[in-house]
Amino acid sequence: MQSHRNRHHLVAGALALAMVATVLPALPSLVSGAHAAEKPVAPEKNPPGDIPDTQVFIDYAGPSGIHLKVPEGWARSDRSDGASFVDKYDGVVITLTDATQAPDLASVNDQYVVKLKANGRAVKITGVKAVKLPAGTAIRITYSSNSEPNAVTNKQIRQENQRYLYFKDGKLATLDLYAPFGADNVDQWQLMSRSFRWK
Repeated sequence: MQSHRNRHHLVAGALALAMVATVLPALPSLVSGAHAAEKPVAPEKNPPGDIPDTQVFIDYAGPSGIHLKVPEGWARSDRSDGASFVDKYDGVVITLTDATQAPDLASVNDQYVVKLKANGRAVKITGVKAVKLPAGTAIRITYSSNSEPNAVTNKQIRQENQRYLYFKDGKLATLDLYAPFGADNVDQWQLMSRSFRWK
């Protein structure tokens, strides 16, 4: 299970970098797009993955002074460009990269979403919206996708995802939130996305 978790958040981080290539053309795409023809798996009938209302959140301080509240006790993996926090099939991934310009609705729909669908696992986009948050206006992409196959059983589950793109002074922060499809994490995801800060 640990190798499954590691693979999932490593791929999530790689996918985030691949998406940033729309803003930084010099960045190589790290995902080949081999999963484009994959079919969506059926959602779980009683999906695990609800973050409890009693969950405690702690502050994470990342590269270039970014700050974010993350669930306490989740397995943490640090990278030079950010970190991931994983609990079973739930995860939070924050990635910081250089960018020459801020993404907007037009560039996200025309480029970013196209790459996300091509490189992800049976990705279905359900919304792209500019949202006003305490850190400023961000672009939120809402979509569903298949998980990475379990390393032992090869099983996949259907997941729901929110991706937030924050931009400031030549830096692009990508926040990925994912959970089993149908899990009730609306309040917790809102808390985390609104807690993001540039320092």
